[in-house]
Amino acid sequence: MVWLAFVLGVGSLLFSTIHAQDLSAVPEDMTYIPSDLTVIGIDKKWTSGVSEIEETPYQRRMTMPWSREAFHDEGPSHWVALSAYFIDTYEVSNVKYERFMKATGHPAPAYWDDPRLNGATQPVVGVNWYDAQDFCAWEGKRLPTEAEWENAARGPDGFRYPWGNSFDARYVNYGKQHDATMPVDSLRGGTSPYGLHHMAGNVFEWVSDWYDPAYYAQTPFSENPSGPSTAVWLGGTGTYVDRLTVGAKKVIRGGSWIAAKQTVTTTHRFWNDPLNNSYGVGLGFRCAKTASPEIEREVLSQALPLQDDRESKRGGS
Repeated sequence: MVWLAFVLGVGSLLFSTIHAQDLSAVPEDMTYIPSDLTVIGIDKKWTSGVSEIEETPYQRRMTMPWSREAFHDEGPSHWVALSAYFIDTYEVSNVKYERFMKATGHPAPAYWDDPRLNGATQPVVGVNWYDAQDFCAWEGKRLPTEAEWENAARGPDGFRYPWGNSFDARYVNYGKQHDATMPVDSLRGGTSPYGLHHMAGNVFEWVSDWYDPAYYAQTPFSENPSGPSTAVWLGGTGTYVDRLTVGAKKVIRGGSWIAAKQTVTTTHRFWNDPLNNSYGVGLGFRCAKTASPEIEREVLSQALPLQDDRESKRGGS
């Protein structure tokens, strides 16, 4: 079954469930996200070391509650125009990654033999950025951009968490509250407004963008942003962690089963070396795919009659 989500005007969301055979243009186990003008990031100000959300007139509907967890690289909020795309409804599972390995001879990722993490329906972990990129290419897809990922996680109302603006531990696998990763189709109460699972917790997810902590401040508006054109070199700390902190990084999103609560907000940004899987027991990915204008017209042509039918039934009840 394929989940389809459609935005009809600002903040108006229509959901429809259509069997894959009824709309072959939508790949199996992917969600269709329509073209839209949306807000990415959070506005905030610093007071005595505490981060607060600063409301701006153009973004009142996106304003988040006061937060200690907002990080300096999560703002300012800014408009982005996104073309229609598909994104995997679930994180890539071990069983899917195994098919890829058998078909291509790609080596197994770290922790492949760990019995806590290698269940068929658990998300694959221990993959670096290039492993994730190669898998997506093998499926005829790509990694999502950071903007696409955040848009799919927040929905049209800009939720702080995929399910809403209030934290609920029942909906997220984080902070070692569970002994390992959970099946990719679990915790249905925590899905995003578009029906995506585990956009918070379970595993951090690679996206395509290079990481730049100042990138949002440098892009007040953009169309289909794909991140910095060149990698930003992060400076070291002069400590043993320089192996991880120095150099060019790729963005990872969403938090993980071993990560802190502050990482599972929809705006949290983090990074990792593209060759590094040191967050391996909590690092996976999902794929995306650009949708053509023809597909968008086809999807909407099937969705609108469904909406009209629902409205007529509601009016007659």
